[in-house]
Amino acid sequence: MAQKYASEQPQGLKNHIEKVAIVGAGGQVGKFIVDELLKIGKHQITALTREDSTNKIPSGVKVVKVDYNDPSSLIDALKGQDALIITMAVTASPDQQTKLIDAAAAAGVPWILPNEFGGDPTELEMQKDNFLGERKAKYRDHIEKLGKSSWIGLICNYWYEYSLSGGDSLYGFDFKTRTVTLYDDGNTCINTTTWPQTGRAVAKLLSLKVYKDNANDKSACLNDFRNNYVYVSSFNISQKDMLDSVLRVTGTSLKDWKVTCEPAKERYKSGVEEFQKGNRLGFAKLLYARSFYPDKCGNYEATKGLHNDILGLPKENLDEYTKIAIEMAENKG
Repeated sequence: MAQKYASEQPQGLKNHIEKVAIVGAGGQVGKFIVDELLKIGKHQITALTREDSTNKIPSGVKVVKVDYNDPSSLIDALKGQDALIITMAVTASPDQQTKLIDAAAAAGVPWILPNEFGGDPTELEMQKDNFLGERKAKYRDHIEKLGKSSWIGLICNYWYEYSLSGGDSLYGFDFKTRTVTLYDDGNTCINTTTWPQTGRAVAKLLSLKVYKDNANDKSACLNDFRNNYVYVSSFNISQKDMLDSVLRVTGTSLKDWKVTCEPAKERYKSGVEEFQKGNRLGFAKLLYARSFYPDKCGNYEATKGLHNDILGLPKENLDEYTKIAIEMAENKG
């Protein structure tokens, strides 16, 4: 793709993102994105919510109620926006994101961050095996087909706090029973990202210039990532690294835990079988197990590198977020 420069753009065209609309502003990751955008203080933020939504939206954010069955409702909410961030649960209706993309195109929104927020989409075998790849690709392709907006996919892999606290089917930990199941020998490293780091990444990304000023400008800009991916991470760690952190935080020793090993491929297979029988946890099991295959499919830092430095993301303390995860698990009752 040929580089474009701000100096070549029509006079009066702003070279920054000012107005940002977000879907899921009160959700798991959405609230962290909003918090970080507010901290930076460069954006006018609009939260698109359903009429019956009970999520709390922080002050400083404009709230617009929308009806997904009324295209004009979405289009009116998105007119004048520079970027649309879509965050929603994997269980959300598949056509909901399509309706948002259609409305963004009709409203002339130039940038969309689709509901990516996961593993590396270029790992095609993994994406095929986890049943998510084709679905996510459909949304990216739809944006390009409409030709009115460009997309940027934020790749963060699994959220660390959520995954460590989520039980045996995710990162393998059950804090109530002090048991952990390791994929293979527990030494396979993957990337994993905290919610705050994900929020910072989005906010920093949307604070970049849209175009480089001129040919001598070596700084990063949004156009560098047009219809492409941004790779970010908090930690590149194995399950054994997680276990070491858990032991430090809890003040326990290995003898206090029951540790078992299971081949990642066997765990994936059993997850598929459970999922096909209607067990939702089976999907989580197959999803996570597939990322721990020894083919580095979950370790995009090793295969692609990271954009952390470009975005100015900080180094984080593993034990700090392990403690948060354990508290989350305990609060689940």
